[in-house]
Amino acid sequence: MKRRGSVCAAACLTVIGAGCASHKAAPPVSVPAALQVPGAPAPAHLLHGSGVQIYACRPSPQNAAQFVWTLEAPAADLADRAGKDVGRHYEGPTWEANDGSKVVGELVARDPGPTPSAIPWLLLRAKSVSGKGIFAKVQYIQRLNTVGGLAPATGCDSAHATQRVRVAYSADYYFYAPRR
Repeated sequence: MKRRGSVCAAACLTVIGAGCASHKAAPPVSVPAALQVPGAPAPAHLLHGSGVQIYACRPSPQNAAQFVWTLEAPAADLADRAGKDVGRHYEGPTWEANDGSKVVGELVARDPGPTPSAIPWLLLRAKSVSGKGIFAKVQYIQRLNTVGGLAPATGCDSAHATQRVRVAYSADYYFYAPRR
């Protein structure tokens, strides 16, 4: 009976390990030079974000008489390649895993990406990390392969000041950590 228990335990660990590895990442292909990750960190995780970009109609910083759609925050679910829910992405910009780990990023560089109708591709540096899970050692984040998410081209004027819109988007997020 003892042997059967250890076989079951080994099988469970194998399944758990496979589940943990399901969001490991290979390096992305064809990344613009401005978005290359400096140094030699390894791509630790690839997660797909799906949700909305939230915009508010506000006076333009350059001319208070004009109004522009201003990004307020993203609100997206994060999933691994198997489609398993891994966490969420929200204001900060913050990525928070279901394991409690968190990374807050700051913009390093942007590139318009290949699709004019999509939000730009980004490189972000980790401003802070917390927790002991998948985001605990993240140094950089790339937002690539974006779809949608651009602010509306019209509908923002003094009559609509403070109005908010939610625009659907998706993106792939590559998280980089030090090589082991």
